[in-house]
Amino acid sequence: MQSQDLNSLYTVVEGYVPKNIVSNKNRAHTWVYGYNEKYDLVIISRDGTLGEVYNINGLFVGLPKAPAKVKTRDKKRENQYWEATDLPKALSRLSSIFQWHDAPAAFKAEWVDYIEGEFDKREHGHWFMNNGSPVYLTGTHYMYLQWTKIDVGRPDFREANRIFYIFWEACKADKRSFGMCYLKIRRSGFSFMSSCEGVNQATISRDARIGILSKTGSDAKKMFTDKVVPISNNYPFFFKPIQDGMDKPKTELAYRVPASKITKKNMYTLEDSGLEGLDTTIDWKNTSDNSYDGEKLRLLLHDESGKWEKPESILNNWRVTKTCLRLGSKIIGKCMMGSTSNALDKGGRNFKSLFEDSSPGKRNANGQTKSGLYSLFVPMEWNFEGYIDRYGMPVFHTEAFPVEGIDGEKIYTGAIDYWKNEVESLSSDPDALNEFYRQFPRTESHAFRDESKQSLFNLTKIYQQIDYNDSLIEAHHVTQGSFHWLNGQKDTKVVWSPDKRGRFRVSWVPKKELQNCKINKNGKFYPGNEHIGSFGCDSYDISGVVVGKGSNGALHGLTKFSMDDAPSNAFFLEYIARPQTAEIFFEEVLMACVFYGMPILCENNKPRLLYHFKNRGYRGFCMNRPDKRFNKLSKTEKELGGIPNSSEDIKQAHASAIESYVEKYIGLDLMGDYRDKDDMGTMPFIRTLEDWAKFEINNRTKYDASISSGLAIMANQKHVYLPVQTQTKISVNFARYNNKSRYSELITK
Repeated sequence: MQSQDLNSLYTVVEGYVPKNIVSNKNRAHTWVYGYNEKYDLVIISRDGTLGEVYNINGLFVGLPKAPAKVKTRDKKRENQYWEATDLPKALSRLSSIFQWHDAPAAFKAEWVDYIEGEFDKREHGHWFMNNGSPVYLTGTHYMYLQWTKIDVGRPDFREANRIFYIFWEACKADKRSFGMCYLKIRRSGFSFMSSCEGVNQATISRDARIGILSKTGSDAKKMFTDKVVPISNNYPFFFKPIQDGMDKPKTELAYRVPASKITKKNMYTLEDSGLEGLDTTIDWKNTSDNSYDGEKLRLLLHDESGKWEKPESILNNWRVTKTCLRLGSKIIGKCMMGSTSNALDKGGRNFKSLFEDSSPGKRNANGQTKSGLYSLFVPMEWNFEGYIDRYGMPVFHTEAFPVEGIDGEKIYTGAIDYWKNEVESLSSDPDALNEFYRQFPRTESHAFRDESKQSLFNLTKIYQQIDYNDSLIEAHHVTQGSFHWLNGQKDTKVVWSPDKRGRFRVSWVPKKELQNCKINKNGKFYPGNEHIGSFGCDSYDISGVVVGKGSNGALHGLTKFSMDDAPSNAFFLEYIARPQTAEIFFEEVLMACVFYGMPILCENNKPRLLYHFKNRGYRGFCMNRPDKRFNKLSKTEKELGGIPNSSEDIKQAHASAIESYVEKYIGLDLMGDYRDKDDMGTMPFIRTLEDWAKFEINNRTKYDASISSGLAIMANQKHVYLPVQTQTKISVNFARYNNKSRYSELITK
């Protein structure tokens, strides 16, 4: 059972592990830090206990059990919140471990427990009372809040950052993970948080290397000099090893002498301990596909990964740097990657691909995601500056009374309400609106919006529809499944079966009396529901390809306006796949056409699908090209049907068909011309919407969904493309004569 948390950033999973097992293992402290295969659970507890289990983007994370006594700054609930503490003045006078060694024994005895406690919090994490509830911070998060100096002083506690650090700790604990791919909003603090993790790891690791990359070499250098080095310099002496070189290095921060944990056992004998240097370094590299190629990294900080512009590619770079984090099958290092996204052609497309390949819910046989990373997205309302209350929780909506913010200022408007007001004010400027969405996204679709000036179609309407679809539960509107012949006997009846492995996505299934509606004329079949709708198809002929995976086959079904019980002018079927053989694809397309009883329009430059229909007796289902009358068709066109894709007129007509459909039936109808004013269109297939957003008329081969959906629109509007028959006047010249004289004379003028 999962209890829903605010706005679905994460869920608390109750009863994920049986209570008796949890109790027994907690008493024995036998829960082990790392991935627990038996329960498919990543345990980040280091004290052998298991408390709450969080589901964060499909990754189940086990926290430690809350202690019986939790630190609090006040007994009153309303006064309980995070508050960093200053380093005691007595210790602040010490700048190095050697000064500690020279201190009097009584002084050491007074402060050794305090120092040991800080090391324990760094390793095990820290609990504190927040608005009446115990809250767990990972060790890294504690180091960020307590001992990290950022541009505004000390960082604020935010619930969004707490979930970020819990997710990151799970990435470190999980032996299957190479780290995280974080899709963020602008000014979420990622650069400082990752810099903090870099310094934290470097000061506890031996013979390690920490690397930094950003969208440019100068950005990586700036992150190193303006964030990493100051954070290191401001660590208290007991966490900070002796540096080799300058206090403010420009290229490399080297720790040659280790930071030593001060305990009661060694507090008097530190100089005689014979400790060796850590030999750990932090450095940065210029932005390149081959940055850090061939080197071994303990941690890679990857900032602004969604802004790598050509000729550099984040995908190519990750393929190289991923090998720096492994030895054979063993993962020896982690990557903390985070960014907002540029426009798709400015690095955003590659980052989007990497992010989508990092979903924890999609793994290969080795238990890893395609990229090896785990993706995390935090919506803007969770981490928007100025809209966080004193307890670190976001203020989503405008309250009846002002809320006290984390900075002591009053919050009068909720983050979501503010966001909606900004969207409304930018609605007349598509480019500015898309940039605002990318910088402050509430959904992943917002984050990966493209520039409207690069789209052939109305990108504003397309994204309105995508945003609307994101707010729906897809399973309630789209069913995944397959078609098959009844009892396996071809050319009988086609049956629809829901199946999560199926290649079809369907939003409408006709009533039984409309299913398998085909007409038999002289042994040939014709569609019986042509008045309800049509299919469009982008086919392929070759089962296998020599280079690459080849393009997908695509099929789309679209209804017309009709008096039958069917949606009007709505796409109801989407198929975008490449089965193992072309014959499987042909048969699946045929079964869909037979089940719905609708004709199909497809390109005839790849004729094997058309031959498949003809040889099976379904030539009547294959539409002829609508821009020519039958007597003007070529011999092959009369035999098979279909429409060529090489004609410039056809390309323009195809693009115009999609453009017109988007304007009429996609997104909000602000004027009320095609549906009720401010009503949203009905197009549940996000893959097709995204394909329309990227469509390029001069490079059509990449956009299978756009080709097939456009052909479906043309099929329904075939009357629009019929050539106009012009009436020709036949001029008949009759001979005229002048009969005024005795003999008739021919008039020649």
